Amino acid sequence: MLRPHEITTEFGRRMYLFLFVLTVACTVAFQGWAIMCTNFAVDMVGLNAAQLGIIQSVREVPGLLTALVIALLYLVREETLAAFAVLALGLGVLFTGLFPSYGGMLATTLLLSTGFHFFEANNQSLILQAYDSRVTPLVMGRLRGLTAGGNLLAGVLILGCSSLFGLPQMYLIVGGLASCAALYALFRRPDCSALPKQRAGVVLKSRYWLFYALTMLAGARRQIFTVFSLLLLVERFEYSITNISILFIINNAISWFLNPLIGKAINAWGERRLLTLEYLFVLGIFSGYALLDNHLLICVLYVVDQIVFNFGIAVRTFFQKIAAPEDIAPSMAVSVTINHIAAVGVPAVGGMLWLIDYSIPFWMGAGLALVSLLFVQYIGRELRRERAAA
Repeated sequence: MLRPHEITTEFGRRMYLFLFVLTVACTVAFQGWAIMCTNFAVDMVGLNAAQLGIIQSVREVPGLLTALVIALLYLVREETLAAFAVLALGLGVLFTGLFPSYGGMLATTLLLSTGFHFFEANNQSLILQAYDSRVTPLVMGRLRGLTAGGNLLAGVLILGCSSLFGLPQMYLIVGGLASCAALYALFRRPDCSALPKQRAGVVLKSRYWLFYALTMLAGARRQIFTVFSLLLLVERFEYSITNISILFIINNAISWFLNPLIGKAINAWGERRLLTLEYLFVLGIFSGYALLDNHLLICVLYVVDQIVFNFGIAVRTFFQKIAAPEDIAPSMAVSVTINHIAAVGVPAVGGMLWLIDYSIPFWMGAGLALVSLLFVQYIGRELRRERAAA
């Protein structure tokens, strides 16, 4: 496993520790919100599947606007923007508990989602700029492990506090912790002035077509997993907040151990093989969601789904190998926007289709997995083309 002292430069170590703090804060806040969201929306606010789908679609709107990060970088440096983004996320989670209404959830979801997506763009960009192609997958894998650890912490925190506090109070606790961590990181940020100067403006190049396609498909697939797998457990199997918290704890305990191995797998097997394995699993998982009627089997599928989703870091390491160094920051911002083009519509459409038959959104996900499986077979060709042009 990668450790900070194994990174050979002082700047690399400072960057790693900076991203460590922000990643854990971002994860605890967003995962805490996600764990409680469905129960909060259904039990306290009284929303139906269609309204919950709209809220989840609103959550993805800032992802479409992440290209604005490029404009903000004219005003502040990437590392500063990353810390402010996590602060916005923490405040959005904190305010969720204070406004238990449909309108309140729409507004606070928009705020926290803006922070989450802007941090996602900056986080990926800083990693790709700060480390070489050998170290990058190891750092990404390790931070994914920390994400699972943060998810585990959120699950334990909510499970432990659920008997002492109501959902609004738990939102205050989780959001407040993340906000404090973001302020700490803001004053401990590394100096990134030595990194390659990034290209100004939006970058869209035909040579990156496969990266764009895989990014868009991953965004749509993620929404079906995020929204409808948990809704299946809450609505169809009547899972409580305690049941969901226990599932999250089990899931993230496994992911905490396995995620750091993903970076080593990328270096050993290559991006194409790992992504092929991911989408073969996803095809079976979504079919299982649609067909199975056993809640324990659904929980197993949920855990496996979350593990193989993290194989998606191979899409970014593939991009690093074909990208010009000056294209990384604007391309990461654009990629988050592309990721959300399909994601904005999928929860709302899926929520309406759910009212007809709950299995329809999952068959949509199986179709997306099949298309993705076909696209990843082009990775080897694109890498060979890039090497030939170099």
